[in-house]
Amino acid sequence: MSKPRIAIICGGPSSEHEVSCVSGGGVLAGLDSEKFEAILIGITKAKQWVLLPNDYPLTIINGLMPTIETNGSKVELTAQGFVINGQVIVIDCVFPVLHGEFGEDGQIQQLLEAAGLTYVGSGVAASSHAMDKAFAKQQFAAAGMLVAEGFVVSATDWQQKSSQITYPVFVKPARGGSSRGTHKVKEAKALTAAIQDALLYDDAVLIEEAIIGLEIECAVLERAGQIQASVVGEIVINPRYEFYDFEAKYLDDSTTVKIPANLTQAAAAAIQSKAISAYNLLGCSGLARCDFFYAADGQIIINEINTMPGFTGTSVYPKLWQASGVGYTELISALIETALAN
Repeated sequence: MSKPRIAIICGGPSSEHEVSCVSGGGVLAGLDSEKFEAILIGITKAKQWVLLPNDYPLTIINGLMPTIETNGSKVELTAQGFVINGQVIVIDCVFPVLHGEFGEDGQIQQLLEAAGLTYVGSGVAASSHAMDKAFAKQQFAAAGMLVAEGFVVSATDWQQKSSQITYPVFVKPARGGSSRGTHKVKEAKALTAAIQDALLYDDAVLIEEAIIGLEIECAVLERAGQIQASVVGEIVINPRYEFYDFEAKYLDDSTTVKIPANLTQAAAAAIQSKAISAYNLLGCSGLARCDFFYAADGQIIINEINTMPGFTGTSVYPKLWQASGVGYTELISALIETALAN
């Protein structure tokens, strides 16, 4: 009996292209070759799909992030499935390790569904809703969860709304990830540059009050029909960084995750419960990482939910499951098995 063939897809057109490449390399390396056969597909920044050799370099080398180049066999996704060199290739499950635009916004999910392909992770609507931070915040608030105060601006109206701001605030693209285009703004004179940068990533920008408190992460996993929350972790950032930005996340080894977080058992349990509630509220599937703030007064404030979080062996999502007793390879297998069962 042949092993299920898994297409790992990474890269893509978003600002998180390089992060996706590293995640894809992690999943490929962690995949249980006794159970599954892997095919590696890359998407260039120009949205060209190529078949990659399984030894394609997908790690950070000397601080340089990997990218997908066009020097591979062309891959087409058609109504019949994947076509490579004119041949339809049988794929049992797709693991789209794509972050941001075209990965977490429902676009790739829509294409995979149109081709009748099974895939890991959330569907079209849940992906789109979670990706839009402003929309997700409205849903969380309507369900009684605490969210940071804030509002959305565009290139044409932000100046009229700037008088409403009490500093410090965070300025970030409404639909973005990996903290690309995100800035902590402490005074009015820094606002223009922050908004202009955020607008490079999206035409809607979210301005939120800066919450003082611990940055807390909780991972959600759907496995054997059960939705489970991991132990809770705390992001600890080198003091030279203002916040958990792109460099602190990926390039500088400047961030550690304290697992478990230094919280009471009751607070950790409340965060786990809220993570599962947020996952269910948006209709997520397979996996998600929920980000919270734990304020000094004990309030738990949900920040956002990521439907395809970073997935290297050292990323926060796998680390939280490792600490919860689920190893990296086992985690990948569980996600694929959940997708195949649904």
